[in-house]
Amino acid sequence: MADRSLFPPTTLSDIRARGWDAPDFVYVIGDAYVDHPSFGSAIITRVLEHAGYRVAVLAQPGYKNCADFKRFGRPACGFLVSSGVIDSMVNHYTAAKRRRSKDVYTPGGGRSRRPDHAVTVYCRLIREAYGDIPIAIGGVEASLRRFAHYDYWDDAVRPSILVESGADLLLFGMGERSILVAADWMRRGAPAWERAKMRGVCYLTPKPPHGCVELPSCEACQSSKRSYGQAFLAQYNEQDPVRGRPLCQRHGETAVVQNAPDLPLTQKELDAVYALPFTRVWHPDYDAQGGVPALAEVRFSIAHTRGCFGSCAFCAITFLQGRIVTSRSHESVLEEARALTRLPDFKGYISDVGGPTANFRHAACEKQARLGACANRQCLFPKPCPNLTVDHEDYIRLLREVRALPGVKKVFVRSGLRYDYIMADKSDAFLRELCEYHVSGHLKVAPEHVSPKVLRLMGKPGRDVYDAFCARFARVNRALGKEQYLVPYLISSHPGSDLSAAIELAEYLRDIGYQPEQVQDFYPTPGTLATCMFYTGFDPRTGESVYVARTPREKAMQRALLQFGRPENAPLVREALRLAHREDLIGVGPRCLVPPEGVKTAAEYAQIRRERKAREERRRLREGSAPRKGGKGGKGGAPSRGGRAQGKTRKPR
Repeated sequence: MADRSLFPPTTLSDIRARGWDAPDFVYVIGDAYVDHPSFGSAIITRVLEHAGYRVAVLAQPGYKNCADFKRFGRPACGFLVSSGVIDSMVNHYTAAKRRRSKDVYTPGGGRSRRPDHAVTVYCRLIREAYGDIPIAIGGVEASLRRFAHYDYWDDAVRPSILVESGADLLLFGMGERSILVAADWMRRGAPAWERAKMRGVCYLTPKPPHGCVELPSCEACQSSKRSYGQAFLAQYNEQDPVRGRPLCQRHGETAVVQNAPDLPLTQKELDAVYALPFTRVWHPDYDAQGGVPALAEVRFSIAHTRGCFGSCAFCAITFLQGRIVTSRSHESVLEEARALTRLPDFKGYISDVGGPTANFRHAACEKQARLGACANRQCLFPKPCPNLTVDHEDYIRLLREVRALPGVKKVFVRSGLRYDYIMADKSDAFLRELCEYHVSGHLKVAPEHVSPKVLRLMGKPGRDVYDAFCARFARVNRALGKEQYLVPYLISSHPGSDLSAAIELAEYLRDIGYQPEQVQDFYPTPGTLATCMFYTGFDPRTGESVYVARTPREKAMQRALLQFGRPENAPLVREALRLAHREDLIGVGPRCLVPPEGVKTAAEYAQIRRERKAREERRRLREGSAPRKGGKGGKGGAPSRGGRAQGKTRKPR
């Protein structure tokens, strides 16, 4: 069992053992406490401790009454509240709104121990226990719900979480700097006039300060989808720490004011955060329950960068970490890697040296640091910006240095890689380095779709870019004498995807001989551009109408189309094909997706597919084309399940 004194106190006896009369802050979180820098609660706790504050952690408190919130007595400065690593509703429910049976952020991985809308529930219980004590909220749930927002689970527009929770401050984005400003403000008695000067903070006031950009009111957003779209677009355009202006939104007689986003941490500041004394394990309170499963995924990983200029429509990173990329120094990353090698259960394998996008280590261009990210254009879409700095050399050097450390056998890159950024690099140096040293059989990439109309709304490059990347990946692996495969991530039912688009993707999968084991159904989470499209039915940037798959039946059909090879999906696939008047894809021919009715068992289905394959090979021989090597082939440079050292796409093991 780890030494309790190395962790922040979680019980009254821990407080007394330290000789405290009371903590300065009680930090309430919806997750179990894991002292690892991949968990925001650990970073915030360690930053406050380093600044000299006494912090007690109230992790996953009981929420049927306020008794647990009195565990440490009244804190000297106030309460800090977060739902945890992810939004509590996303944590609890699938995209189909079914309750999840497991929670990897709960000890033992059992059912979640937090309430729905955890931040609001926790704040109300704090008010019940202590009345008008200062409360600051932060983290993902608070950041993405700072203004009136569409809530998928209610299918309604909810007010700002600041209004619903009754908190005094909302800290949005990455909070290492703003938490210290807020802590000092709370320690000194929370003078109201100072709030307007605090970056990265939202607050309530009856009279917004002069110069705010006023959004359509909460009531207007609830009654008009056009108003909602206008409000979202203003937030989207002003979400920049350099050029972003303060925003305000009326909620009845009060207004939510958002100050300008905080500036990204400098490299020196980022290094200092990761140098804090993390134990990299869960709190010993959870040992008897088998620990916290979420730690396993990141136990031996290193985050070397923060921020992403990719701006995918379905991703919330723009509203959390921002579009300006900052990175840690090589020595900071190497020191963390050395710390990993000293852990008793380290076997020589670093699971990831990555970040939101692993192969971004610098700002998109020289202008971005001075002027901010462009308001009306994206760095990589529809094509890479002429000003984009494409350079993998620093990342290559970093990976080489990490894998050269004593005790390190292998270093993987498993977090997001932008293949379009790799394609923008004229040199094969990074891809070769990646394939030779940092991939173990499979490389995960995220084309997400192939339909042009869907990709345009996603902010992702066209199919031709992915096909070219597949060909380049195959060529590099052939040169290395390696047999490695791409594992593409795909999204079904994204705004813009109708049945014809889903069928187009299914035909692509048929042609490349790939059947995904898992498909992500689009999940409308607060704070993303795609969620705004899902709710309003239009793109707020252009005003053009966007098709949205809303019924559970259509969502199920789109998902089934991407896994058309599964016998249990055949009825849904046939239904979708008939609705789209694509009966030509029902049958046993080489281009058919599913057999006709009457085929029920997996064995029958497999036999039909074998016969289809044999007929296709005979046809190819009659036409004089070469037989396909190693099984199924592809078209136009697309990946397939082909033979040795081809770098083809196949089902992950």
